[in-house]
Amino acid sequence: MSPLIVLSLLIFLNCWRAEAEQPRWQACLAQDLKLSDVVSVERDKHGVAVKKQTVNDQLKNLGARCRNGKLIDKRGKQIYFYRLTGCWGNAPSNYLEILEEQRKKLRELRKHYTVVEMTCDLSDAPTP
Repeated sequence: MSPLIVLSLLIFLNCWRAEAEQPRWQACLAQDLKLSDVVSVERDKHGVAVKKQTVNDQLKNLGARCRNGKLIDKRGKQIYFYRLTGCWGNAPSNYLEILEEQRKKLRELRKHYTVVEMTCDLSDAPTP
């Protein structure tokens, strides 16, 4: 085989594999979660959003697989997406208690899962 044919075949197989993985991930996601949901927003030194990371991006980074209806990272640990609270315009009077409860919940989840914390600040997230 010529090197060009081999290279073309490898590129095709790599693209096909990436596309084939997405439906399997979607099948294992919680019903309220989509591959396009924003996990984090990268900001420049002025605080302006310049790039967002999606659930799909995070799953790729974790080497995720769908096994028995659950998302598993490359180490075999189940993946848990947690939507953070705390992006209030006017914080409620008990905001410290809410944040403390969130910290406790995250600490417990990390004992059993690979936890992906999803930002609540999407105010100026760029579109892909």
